[in-house]
Amino acid sequence: MTSPIATEIQALLTAAFAPSHLAVLNDSAKHHGHMGDDGSGESHFTVEIESAAFAGVSRLQRQRMVNAALGDIPGQRVHALAIKARAPGE
Repeated sequence: MTSPIATEIQALLTAAFAPSHLAVLNDSAKHHGHMGDDGSGESHFTVEIESAAFAGVSRLQRQRMVNAALGDIPGQRVHALAIKARAPGE
């Protein structure tokens, strides 16, 4: 079952980047009891995304693009978000 925040992340990134690959992984269980774990089961995520929008764009700029598309989710509604963004063929 996909969590509500994971579903929202997936919808926002699909709308923003039309990715050829997108995986939103909930890593919260690995961080149970650690700093940032709010007990919701939705505190830590990894996003793997491949999109033509990232072609010719630096790793840092890709991270910024993903964070901007997610609005208040990173850092406010989610404690930690790991982003693996690539262009097709990378």
